[in-house]
Amino acid sequence: MSAFETFLFGIYPYLCLGVFLLGSLIRFERDQYTWKSDSSQLLRAGQLRLGSNLFHVGVLFLFFGHFFGMLTPHALYEPFIAAGNKQLLAMVAGGIAGTLAFFGVSLLLHRRLSDARIRATSRTSDIVLLVLLWMQLALGLASLPISAQHMDGSVMMRLAEWAQRIVTFRAGASELLADVSWLFKAHIALGLSIFLVFPFTRLVHVWSGFGTAAYVLRPYQVVRARRLNIPAGHNLPRPPGAGV
Repeated sequence: MSAFETFLFGIYPYLCLGVFLLGSLIRFERDQYTWKSDSSQLLRAGQLRLGSNLFHVGVLFLFFGHFFGMLTPHALYEPFIAAGNKQLLAMVAGGIAGTLAFFGVSLLLHRRLSDARIRATSRTSDIVLLVLLWMQLALGLASLPISAQHMDGSVMMRLAEWAQRIVTFRAGASELLADVSWLFKAHIALGLSIFLVFPFTRLVHVWSGFGTAAYVLRPYQVVRARRLNIPAGHNLPRPPGAGV
C-alpha cells in the first residue's frame, strides 16, 4: 500500500474517533444550547415528514447492521451462519435499508436547497452534512454489485477484520485493505470523515437519542403526600391577594 493509504486506514481512523469522542464531550460541556437537531418543521413540514422517517429508519438499521456485522468476531456466528450467507443477508437487508435512507436524505437535501426560507436559515454545516450523507449512502449502494462478485464472504471478512483490529488497537489493519475495491475504500474513508465532523454539526443530537434509552433502566420516582399536623381551631394563612 502507498503511504497515503497506510495513513488513511491505519492512523486516520484514530484521529476521527478521537475527535468524535472528545469533540462531542467538549461541545456538550461548553455549548449545550447548540446541542439540538435544529428542526425546520415550522417553516415547511411537507417533505420533512416523509424524508425524515425514511432516512432515520434506514440509517438506524444501517448503523446497527454495520456495528454488529463488522465488530462481531467470525468465530461467534460461524456455528449458526456461513460467511457467504451472512454476506447475502447483509446485502439484501442493507440494500433495502440503504435505499430507504438514500431516498430520505435526497428528499431532505432537495427540500433544504429548493425552499428559499429553509435555505436562508440553514447553516453551511447543515448542507455539507446532507451532501456527505448522500454521498456515503450512494457509495454504499454502489458497492453492492462489487460485493456480488465474491459471494464467498472473503472480502466481507477482511473488512470486518480491519474494523476489529482498529478498535482493539492491533497492528496490520491497513494492509488488509490493500486489494479491496476502491469503492470500499472510499466508503470507509468517507464514513470516517463523517465521524470527524460529527461534533461540529447537528448530528450530536444522536447522542441524546441513545441517551433516552437510559430512562428504561431509571428507577421509578416515588412521590408521597405530606400530611400537615394542624392544631384544632388553627386556620391556615391565606395567600396574598386571596379573596375573603
